[in-house]
Amino acid sequence: MNIEFNRNEDSMKMLLSDMRQHLQKIYEGGGKKAIEKQKEKNKLTPRQRIEYLRDKDKPFIEIGAFAGYKMYDEQGGCPAGGTVAGVAYVGGRQCVILANDQTVKAGAWFPITGKKNLRMQEIAMENHLPVIYLVDSAGVFLPMQDEIFPDKEHFGRIFYNNARMSAMGITQIAAVMGPCVAGGAYLPIMSDETLMVEGNGSIFLAGPYLVKAAIGEDIDTETLGGANTHTEISGIADYKFKTEQECMDHIKRMISMLGEKEKAGFDRINSVPPKKDPNELYGLMPFDGKTYDIVDIIERIVDKSDFEQFKEDYGKTIVCGYGRIDGWAVGVVANQRKIVKTKKGEMQLGGVIYNDSADKAARFILNCNQKKIPIVFLQDVTGFMVGSRSEHAGIIKDGAKMVNAVANSVVPKITIIIGNSYGAGNYAMCGKAYDPRFIYGWPTAKIAVMGGDQAAKTLLQIQVNAMKFKGQEVKPEEEQKLLSEIINRYDLQTSPYYAAARLWVDDIIDPIQTRIVISEAISASNNNPDLPAIKLGVFQV
Repeated sequence: MNIEFNRNEDSMKMLLSDMRQHLQKIYEGGGKKAIEKQKEKNKLTPRQRIEYLRDKDKPFIEIGAFAGYKMYDEQGGCPAGGTVAGVAYVGGRQCVILANDQTVKAGAWFPITGKKNLRMQEIAMENHLPVIYLVDSAGVFLPMQDEIFPDKEHFGRIFYNNARMSAMGITQIAAVMGPCVAGGAYLPIMSDETLMVEGNGSIFLAGPYLVKAAIGEDIDTETLGGANTHTEISGIADYKFKTEQECMDHIKRMISMLGEKEKAGFDRINSVPPKKDPNELYGLMPFDGKTYDIVDIIERIVDKSDFEQFKEDYGKTIVCGYGRIDGWAVGVVANQRKIVKTKKGEMQLGGVIYNDSADKAARFILNCNQKKIPIVFLQDVTGFMVGSRSEHAGIIKDGAKMVNAVANSVVPKITIIIGNSYGAGNYAMCGKAYDPRFIYGWPTAKIAVMGGDQAAKTLLQIQVNAMKFKGQEVKPEEEQKLLSEIINRYDLQTSPYYAAARLWVDDIIDPIQTRIVISEAISASNNNPDLPAIKLGVFQV
């Protein structure tokens, strides 16, 4: 390999090293002291609970590990959004698991906690996956109650989804392993079955202190809402167990007994590894915005490195084609980052969507829907082509055609942001707003309305003009300082950590994980057989 490859590889490994260091800190939750307190109560941490519960021979795909990252520093932080969650196998069945982290502010719900829980319920509903709630939470984080309690996508939506999932026939099991307080008490009771751990699990609308303040009654936690109370007196809980392990053993047995349901029927054959080494993804992905051939990336993700291009010689800035990933048939829509030349001899910039590439992608997306083949989007897009030539050729019309196809596509869409994700290109390539079943970012991902340099210069001009309007003189050195501050702020906002903290992506992944996360995403999607007929509405021509 060449020097450029080695530089790219070193840079990617540095990014991955940084990512692992951040994750190591996140995995500590509320810190060692808080973890020790859990142990004193014979309680496991949420990660230990999930590890005990899941099938060890199958993958666990964590979702939202970076949720809340650097968002709540003034409140002491909220690692992983105070909830450890993901898609795992339990008793041989693919399930969604949500586990409150009692070490983080007693498991209290921050705004991002609610968003993360809703995202996990969305995954369960879209893919008809059973849900296991491991409950251990003190309820809403009161200092921020106005940002988590009253709105449509806030705390109460969790219970709305509980009811909807029950109506959809999606199994929900709640294991109460710690406090379950106030409005949160409805979550286990709106699940199909409620399990409680003796001595630690408790469920009540108001705790002993609030009961004393409200009605003057003196009562202890266990008598008010412990496992014995709810299995013997109120009838709220269905089972009680002496230890968390016994409780989770019961969950494994119940999940293993679930009846088989109809599948979507996406095609899968035996998996074959890529012929071209996936480890080479590290060196093929530039860290400095240089050009590269996206086909080289695709061939290190698909089985046997076998990729059949659709309209290979037309609309070359988007590469479309068919392949298999871990045996699953997929259609791939990917941004080509090398400079290409049309048959007419015109140069086209890599990463830019032109009229012909938008047309081709729209047609390919419809073909995948016709064939019932899931679509994988590999994003490294700087936007649509601008200028009089493109505008006169109807770039907005052709872009609208592609956006329409993406928005109305009914087969599962899985998006991997490997590089840039700018402006309307984010939408056309199935960004978060276009309902991908799952969306991940590489450490090289950047998400913004436009590239950093253009944005910074535009923002600088606005700020300088505003200062001059107020009669302030702006010296060249001040202007340079302002530009530097704007670039730093903009770079922070375009980083994959900023996006993952806000759940614009489900997680940041090692490029080597790309095959497995796509495979597990399609496995999950295959559990939902309800694919409606595709309808496009008014289609621009």
